[in-house]
Amino acid sequence: MATARTPSLSNLSLSCSNWLNGDGPRPVASLLATIAENTEPDRYGDGGVVTELEHEVASLLAKPAALFFPTGTMAQQTTLRVLADRTPSRNIAFHPMCHLVQHEEGAFERLHGLNAVPVGSHFDPMTVKDLANVRDPLAALLIELPQRDLGGVLPAWSELEAQVAWARERGAFVHLDGARLWEAAPFYARSAKKSPADIAGLFDTVYVSFYKGLGGLAGCCVAGETDVIEELSQWRIRHGGRMFMMWPYAASALSVLRSRPQDMPGYWRRAQAIARGLRGVLDVEVLPEQVRSPMMHLRLSIDIKCFEHNVRRLAREQDLWTFARPFVSEGPRLQRLEFQVGRATMRLSVDEAVGAIANLAKDR
Repeated sequence: MATARTPSLSNLSLSCSNWLNGDGPRPVASLLATIAENTEPDRYGDGGVVTELEHEVASLLAKPAALFFPTGTMAQQTTLRVLADRTPSRNIAFHPMCHLVQHEEGAFERLHGLNAVPVGSHFDPMTVKDLANVRDPLAALLIELPQRDLGGVLPAWSELEAQVAWARERGAFVHLDGARLWEAAPFYARSAKKSPADIAGLFDTVYVSFYKGLGGLAGCCVAGETDVIEELSQWRIRHGGRMFMMWPYAASALSVLRSRPQDMPGYWRRAQAIARGLRGVLDVEVLPEQVRSPMMHLRLSIDIKCFEHNVRRLAREQDLWTFARPFVSEGPRLQRLEFQVGRATMRLSVDEAVGAIANLAKDR
């Protein structure tokens, strides 16, 4: 299970000038700077920058329409509900470590009466061979790219096509949890010469986030066919997601959407370089072995108290903030960290990043 946040560690982080993970601290001034001064407000999600953002996302992903949501949890469960209502089935297939299961308190089951059909091992990416073992009729197949809880893994393009084809042959819809689609894009561009629109083209519906990786305030969009998006708009109201004014979130999203995806190839290259540097480092394991996105998991063989001691030591001695807590504490001497390469990471050299991670794994 995930460990709790430690207030003293969080306070110590504020004193550091350098950060290892992601973009680092997000001061209010920098967040407000993502909102353009000439932003046109919406009214209950209609018009202004909200509509502008929705049109841009639909165009970017080559879909007829898109809808803005304040949260991804709301967006995905309502999307799966709308898709399921178009079929005789309530079954949704997905990897057992997907976001819906791990981070959403069973909302798709408790609020929408959908049934989970877990596919594959908890520890390995889903494959089309795993799907071949599914016997239940499905309303939809959900695929997460990249898969956060497995360290940002991505299937090869041919494997992805095969999974989608498997669902199509069985009359099921296919939904993309593309919260971090922008981070998946460099791998598919390089390995298969595919764009975000090509990736989205495999799926009936696509969810994308604007704060994960991109650094916007909050919010997301779902893109798909016009009739699906129109029905999603009704479900957004039912879930209390049609706020009187959404423009601050949409304006920030539009700003980062136009500027941050171009950074992802560099982030991915840096992640690969750091992963190579960590090979052979005692008591540090990189997951997955082949880093295909700007994120990875780091498994450290160390107890939690010693880990926290090392976090404090690096903060005080090197003015470097690393991690407030493990992503998951897997045992008395096994801590898993979620490491995301971002703007703060890029200000460190590869050797500095590798050295910091190696130091975190040292016994006192």
